[in-house]
Amino acid sequence: MESYDVIIIGGGITGAGTARDCSMRGLKTLLLERFDFSVGATGRNHGLLHSGARYAVANTEGAAECMKENLILKRIARHCIEDHGGLFLSLPEDDLSYQKLFVESCRKAGIAVEVIDPKEALKLEGAANPNIIGAVKVPDASIDPFRLTTANVIDARRHGADYKTYTQVTELILSGVRVVGVKTINTKTGEKREYYGKTIVNAAGIWSHNIARLAEIEIKMCPSKGTLLIFGHRINNVVLNRCRKASDADILVPNDTISILGTTSQHVSFDEIDNLRVNVEEVDLLLKEGAKLSPRVATTRIIRTYSGVRPLVANEIGSSGRDISRGYVCIDHKQRDGIEGFITITGGKLMTYRLMAESVTNMVCRKLGNYMPCQTAIKPLPGSENNVEEIDGLLTFRERAVKGRHGSMSNAIKKGDKFDNALVCECEQVSTAEIKYAIESLEATNLFDLRRRTRMGMGPCQGQLCSGRSAGLLSEYCDIQKDPLGNLGSFLNERWQGVFPIGWGDTLSKVELTTWLYNGVCGLDSYVHKENIPVDKRIL
Repeated sequence: MESYDVIIIGGGITGAGTARDCSMRGLKTLLLERFDFSVGATGRNHGLLHSGARYAVANTEGAAECMKENLILKRIARHCIEDHGGLFLSLPEDDLSYQKLFVESCRKAGIAVEVIDPKEALKLEGAANPNIIGAVKVPDASIDPFRLTTANVIDARRHGADYKTYTQVTELILSGVRVVGVKTINTKTGEKREYYGKTIVNAAGIWSHNIARLAEIEIKMCPSKGTLLIFGHRINNVVLNRCRKASDADILVPNDTISILGTTSQHVSFDEIDNLRVNVEEVDLLLKEGAKLSPRVATTRIIRTYSGVRPLVANEIGSSGRDISRGYVCIDHKQRDGIEGFITITGGKLMTYRLMAESVTNMVCRKLGNYMPCQTAIKPLPGSENNVEEIDGLLTFRERAVKGRHGSMSNAIKKGDKFDNALVCECEQVSTAEIKYAIESLEATNLFDLRRRTRMGMGPCQGQLCSGRSAGLLSEYCDIQKDPLGNLGSFLNERWQGVFPIGWGDTLSKVELTTWLYNGVCGLDSYVHKENIPVDKRIL
């Protein structure tokens, strides 16, 4: 019987941040995730490090929280962030009176904003619509949610936490009116295990309602789908926002080597959240509205679409999501439902994950009589330690890319050997040594894990060549990866889902080339998985 002070369900950024906070306060901690880290909303947003300006008019308190966390993350997670600033732009069809209200609201929330001349804004960002009639500078930035989550998990592990990926909670173990543990199943091997804990934290995001139902508790949530587009290269170098009430396609975020346009907001049923699909109508809407913010949107190749579900907490199911607060809730189910030893933390957003983690950890500590203070706003995350070197301009492009992804942890990646320095992914400059590091030190066990750890397959070619190379390395260096062609087929299927809605022109040509490569050369069209399930020929 394995027993912990706290068991956290959900390996998104909230769960990872909570595991870090709990373990730093000396609690024996276990983090459980049914797939890999960052597979839910955490890995399906636009990577915007909000200044809070977007929420200032509707929610001054929430905007102030964002600004405070913005500054904290810029200190403790520097290797995950690109601090390039942002602009809120008014177009000729927008009401300039909203800009005045926007600026006043931002200042009330403590957000440093500056109204500038539209001509100055165009000098700062040439990709902006040249017809803008108003511009406001804000302290926005971009952040890599995969790096951020991984860094939190690494720090939790360094402080003694255990974690289990591909481990799904199937049942809550109750003793009277107290939750005392969880029953799990390994989603790869089918192995069943039980874990016991003094406190169980439900941090499963939009799936929190499923976990709560295991204790016959209802949490009202509104699944709100957001769809985004990834462009083949970096269109803009400053975050561009539309200065109006939040709507579709009003944020264009530069992130690493690409730009991301988002987002839509559409209510979906709980039956859809594990099998989201982007439709052509959503793509058309994003392109039409996004081109108003930056005309380059209309002429730049799209390499992928994707969508995620916001974990919004609502009193009334059925809203589109735009009018529901992005605030979070921390529920002590002893007080609300009479069930002891069970807490839910949900809602919120990537921007406030650390604050959410602090809130729920405070609640756990009060229950356990632990009075250690929170240190997560002070101590830097692994990769962003105070002695981390600034990225040297004389480094090669690959060396700069590796330091950008892993910060000071990049020193652990082997250098020098000709084979180790060989590139696996040319688009993102991922070497053999970095793939080996992800497998051995970051516990990547398949191509999906590698993508989240290294950005392999996330560049303009979407894994056209590097996925085959990476599958080979996985089969060589990962003891549990014995089915490289099955892994490769699943990975290409997943990539195809994001390409299908934008399958025209050069993108369609690329798809045809990929089909020829992997069907004709690797024989994936006739390959049968070990479970005797053939690869979907319709997809490939």
